[in-house]
Amino acid sequence: MSVQELEQAVESLQPGELAQFAEWFARHHADKWDEQIADDARVGKLADLTDRANRDFDAGNVRRL
Repeated sequence: MSVQELEQAVESLQPGELAQFAEWFARHHADKWDEQIADDARVGKLADLTDRANRDFDAGNVRRL
């Protein structure tokens, strides 16, 4: 199925179906993002960022959110 076909299918949804799809897609997108972050962390792509965060924390360069 092409993106254009998907767009047409989504446009044809009834309001309740669209809301249901939107909720599913938001969860799906968030899950994929989480998987990508986990994969990046596993292969070391985030090592520089975590090292910097740890140095900032150790130096007291943090604040409560």
